[in-house]
Amino acid sequence: MSVSAAQVKELREATGAPMMDCKKALEATAGDFERAIEELRKTGAAKAVKKANRVASDGIIVIRVSADGKRGVIIEVNCETDFVARDQNFLSFVNALADTALASHAANLDQLNQLTLLSQSISIEEARQTLVAKVGENVHIRRMVVIDNPNFLGAYLHGSRIGTLVSLEGGDQALAKDIAMHIAASKPLVVKPEEVSADIIAKEKEIYMAQAASSGKSQDIIEKMVNGRLKKYLDEVSLVGQPFIKEPDMTVQSLLNKHRAKVLSFTRYEVGEGIEKEKEDFVEAVRSQIQEQSGG
Repeated sequence: MSVSAAQVKELREATGAPMMDCKKALEATAGDFERAIEELRKTGAAKAVKKANRVASDGIIVIRVSADGKRGVIIEVNCETDFVARDQNFLSFVNALADTALASHAANLDQLNQLTLLSQSISIEEARQTLVAKVGENVHIRRMVVIDNPNFLGAYLHGSRIGTLVSLEGGDQALAKDIAMHIAASKPLVVKPEEVSADIIAKEKEIYMAQAASSGKSQDIIEKMVNGRLKKYLDEVSLVGQPFIKEPDMTVQSLLNKHRAKVLSFTRYEVGEGIEKEKEDFVEAVRSQIQEQSGG
């Protein structure tokens, strides 16, 4: 059957799907609006599977902290380009996801993915697949950390690409936020030097020993040099050993001592870190998009 332009327009506005996809869905369902939406969602799922292997290394970090400051959530959601990372459909999905995570008792990403998106009647996975169909890119909920803390949570977002969440015992909310900001800027690996893994220490020591071997100094002097450099490295990568970003003459440990506080844990996310980005053939990418839009 033939469908009117008004019907196609209404379905497009309701779903955000391409015009031709809306027309095909309405024709396939004899103009039944609700069934057409279902048809588009099925198509969206197929497209989501098709795009699932494409590397998504852009995106945003989102943080939510409860009104009483006792529960915090930090999530990274990836897409393929910064253009989609600014798209309102993408942002709406990410914000709804963060609200759902904060309101739920989900302790990790696996548990979160089983839930229904807050204020909507579809699951998080269905919403993700629908979004993939709308924006034409792979969308991936990459990672999430939940912190439940009876003391103080500090959160900091640098734009939408770097986010930190820190849990403090003692201190106050202002200190927690300052520490979160410091972590975003200074990128510590751990809270304390003793938390650095033995493997990392062994690799660093091996490098320092090789560098010092050509110095011509005695073995005991070399050992002292290496140990000194190792201590410096451990201070640089541990939060408490770093100079506090607002007062570089003071270490973070000194700041915490001053406030009789300690850091229990922290999470620092940066969009795309650790993801190997593909070098895209632009001509092939455009050709692929044209084929998808034409149903090929």
